[in-house]
Amino acid sequence: MAGASFTWGSLITPLYHEMEHYGVDPHVGIDVLFTSGLLIILAYLGGRKFRKSKMVEPTGKLDFSTFFEIVVGGIFNFTKGFLDDKARGIFFLTGSFALFILFNNLLGIVPGFNPPTDQFNVTIVLGLTVFVAYNILGIIEHGPKYFKQFLGPVWYLSWLMLPIELISHVVRPISLAIRLFGNMTGDHKVNGIFFGLVPLILPLPFLGLGIFVSGVQTLVFLLLTLVYMQMAVSHDH
Repeated sequence: MAGASFTWGSLITPLYHEMEHYGVDPHVGIDVLFTSGLLIILAYLGGRKFRKSKMVEPTGKLDFSTFFEIVVGGIFNFTKGFLDDKARGIFFLTGSFALFILFNNLLGIVPGFNPPTDQFNVTIVLGLTVFVAYNILGIIEHGPKYFKQFLGPVWYLSWLMLPIELISHVVRPISLAIRLFGNMTGDHKVNGIFFGLVPLILPLPFLGLGIFVSGVQTLVFLLLTLVYMQMAVSHDH
């Protein structure tokens, strides 16, 4: 069309400026898309053998599909340890949390990439998702009676327990977000400092520490998520 032209730059540049204006690193979106795309590819490749047949005989070899099965099975068993028979219905979320957070944490040790989990706007979305999820689970399990837990065990103390319980629940997603954001920011800065000083050999121990921290922070986030879900569906209120 005469007098009109379209370029990706004309679309992306204003978006970058808006993200920078609100304190959001525009590269975070690219990093998240990269890890999300990588996870989709790995899930496709890892599950290809199981999609071909419902009955897969073990080969005795540690191929990619077997390794992927071990990883996913381990996360599922960890989830089942908290939620029992409800684990299968919620595993799509807890498994996604574990792999998404782990891969985004580990991205920080790759030169040229920043871990998206060192951005509070990313971790707070994860925390709010957990908040919504465990409350929905509680409502599904208990119905309207779920909200009685906010009033405490005895009715005459409900005026005191209600604000305490509300504050306790509101703080949970913020606590999850700050914990993950703070630890990954600190770890990434330490690695960056040592890479800047001596780019060879010296940073290697800190890369190992970064891998360890990435795994631990993934485990902590998943553990607290499952604790909140277990408390929501528990009948011992």
